[in-house]
This record gives sequence, structure tokens and C-alpha cells, in this order.
Amino acid sequence: MPNYRRAFVPGGTFFFTIVTHHRRCFLTEPAARQILRNSFRLVRARFPFAVEAIVLLPDHLHCVMTLPAGDADFSTRWNQIKGGFTRGWLAAGGAEGPRSASRESKRERGVWQRRGYEHSCRDEEDLKRCIDYVHVNPLKHGLVDRVIDWPWSSFHRYVRAGEYSKYWGNAAEWYGDEWSRFE
Repeated sequence: MPNYRRAFVPGGTFFFTIVTHHRRCFLTEPAARQILRNSFRLVRARFPFAVEAIVLLPDHLHCVMTLPAGDADFSTRWNQIKGGFTRGWLAAGGAEGPRSASRESKRERGVWQRRGYEHSCRDEEDLKRCIDYVHVNPLKHGLVDRVIDWPWSSFHRYVRAGEYSKYWGNAAEWYGDEWSRFE
């Protein structure tokens, strides 16, 4: 069995990218958003964590999550969130992608990619860069011309708190070389 390198930092803050199976586009559908919200809520009740920033796109999500002091187990949280979503999604009539023999033998559904990307935020500057990336992602993918126009993002919470101007993140500002800092 492969030994994937993971950053186990008790009480750490982590950036995650979680992708749908075969990049199928359904996460922004109303039913999917509600089921995902419920899955986060139920998992957070059992395994506390704070969502520092999140954005939901049609085929993936980015999330910055902080774990409680002494706790480094983000894997269980994501396993539970994805599993809860999958059960709810399929029960609500949501479709899944084709399942390989390997997925079937492991009783895995065709809703999420097996693993996600994680990054341990090293300091305040790194955390700010990750939060900016979360919020600018709909613009980066060409879904909007202004970050404020994407409804499924914690960006709106940050604007209300005065952390960002509502004018932050527009196509003119982020055009050209600015993208290189997120690659």
C-alpha cells in the first residue's frame, strides 16, 4: 500500500482541493449544495473544525480548514464529509460516474476522486495566499468576471467582515502575470 506524504500538524490550518469523480459538474446544483452543507454540519458536530474559507465550483471545491489543538486528523473529516455527501446525493437521486472494477471491489461510488490535494499553511502569509486562491478561483476558471459575482464562496463573509473590498478580484486586476503566483 502506498505511503502518501501528509502533513500531520496538530491544530494546523490546511488548504484542500476536493474533486468530483471524472470532474463531473454537479456541486453547484441546489440539491448538491444542501447535501454538502448538511454533511459538513454533521461531521463538524462529531469532529470539530473551523472553515476559514471555502468555494464551491461545479466540479471541485477548495477549502481552508483549521483543526482543534492537538488534532491532526483531517483525513477522517474528509472521508466522513465525502461519504455523507455520497449517501445523501445518491439517496436524493443524484447520478454517479462509471465505476471501475477497482472501485467496485472496494465498494467505492463514482462521486468523488479518491484523494484530494492538501497543503499545510506554514504561516500567516501562506494562509492569506491560500484564502486569496480560494476566493479568486471562480474568476481563474472563467466562471465570473468579478469574484463578488460567484455566490458559493466565503468571499461574501470576508467582505461583510471588512477583510476584502467587494471590488477585490476582477478580470482586469487578475489578467496576465498575476496568475503566475497561483500556479
